[in-house]
Amino acid sequence: MMRYRAITILGGAAALAACSANAGSSPASAGTRASATSSAPAEEPYASTYSAYPGAPTALIGATVFDGAGGQIDTGTVLFENGKVVAIGDASLAVPAGYMRIDGSGKFVTPGIIDIHSHLGDYPTPSVDAHDDGNEATSPTTPDVWAEHSIWPQDPGFTRAIANGGITSLQILPGSANLMGGRTVTLKNVPSRTVQGMKFPGAPYGMKMACGENPKRVYGNRGRMPSTRMGNFAVNRQTWIDAQQYAEGDRKNRDLGKDTLAGVLAGDILIHNHCYRADEMALVMDMAKEFGYTVSTFHHAVESYKIGDLLKENQVCSAVWADWYGFKMESYDGIPENAALIQQAGACVVIHSDDENGIQRLNQEAAKAQAAGARMGIDIADADVISWITLNAAKAMGIDAMTGSLETGKMADIVLWNGDPLSVYSRPEKVWVDGALMYDANDPKRRPVSDFELGQPGEGDVK
Repeated sequence: MMRYRAITILGGAAALAACSANAGSSPASAGTRASATSSAPAEEPYASTYSAYPGAPTALIGATVFDGAGGQIDTGTVLFENGKVVAIGDASLAVPAGYMRIDGSGKFVTPGIIDIHSHLGDYPTPSVDAHDDGNEATSPTTPDVWAEHSIWPQDPGFTRAIANGGITSLQILPGSANLMGGRTVTLKNVPSRTVQGMKFPGAPYGMKMACGENPKRVYGNRGRMPSTRMGNFAVNRQTWIDAQQYAEGDRKNRDLGKDTLAGVLAGDILIHNHCYRADEMALVMDMAKEFGYTVSTFHHAVESYKIGDLLKENQVCSAVWADWYGFKMESYDGIPENAALIQQAGACVVIHSDDENGIQRLNQEAAKAQAAGARMGIDIADADVISWITLNAAKAMGIDAMTGSLETGKMADIVLWNGDPLSVYSRPEKVWVDGALMYDANDPKRRPVSDFELGQPGEGDVK
């Protein structure tokens, strides 16, 4: 549990037999934090080669629809074709000729579930030392590393995430040993031989940062700076000063780490900051103002409930667990009511996993956080809770113009649940990514498993 990250190692990966990927329009725009405008450099050396799997015009009819943006339609209809949502409405919405009709009576529809904090592929299953690729724990600042260069696409966690959790997109981050851990990458949860084939087209990069105990413990134990929280901030601030000078110079001598930091300062790369304590989050927001960048999201953020007003004022999201606390000193003030109190303050809530098992039940984690709020008198509508694992995550990752809600023209990333998604008894029945049916609980041929699992006892029973 104490791997130099937030906590657990994550497993996961996918490799369904490839059917031809002819499809799908790749969005041309990517973006800054809330607006999703392009963050990739003009010449992207490891560009996305993602292309959607083939799909069919489909109508989901009669289900309760949560649109991800706080809306609920009873007995709703969702139409999608050519990888995009065509229309969403009630039972009166006409279904065009040629659409395959799927009866969703008694079932529920949501956008595809998005995990903003995962280490699938970087800490894959089996969890052995040979797969320990999430932390370049050799220097307190390593903005030069990119998480995608460690990702193993065959990680079985990817297929389990889509089958059990309805996960259609996820952000893979480096670990939290370092103050600056490197670039994150956003993936579509589809089988691919290469990580480029999974990269979410047009998604901005993020940069992982970490405050608190992890960096000062890792490097203080080696007799070097930082060994204290004040050392953390001193190293960060000097690194930002150096990055400013680089960004303002001619850059004749290219520096990979400073390239990333210059991208942050330009507003093209989003900051995702591992941080537990409220006081440190407030200091980080001040540091961001000092150097002219913004923080997209505090991850784990177990004390966000103490500063909901500051988070709202600074438009910073909190990606939190439902109830993890007490596993180290800075997590002792974590409370199950955290998400509900952040929501009550009008700030942005995201439920994340940081775990290869938790990613398979983000819907249940969101429901737990909702129930904790209800016990203290904070009632949050189901439709708003669904946004914690869909649209809010997409906004914080800069991909909300493309996915995260069921809106005309957005990617047809959709889950049909066999019951209320906020019930422990429900699970995905069908999952579409860009309009392609990637998982079907009722069809053995649509239950993907990783190549790594084929032939293993209890796995790979697809014939």
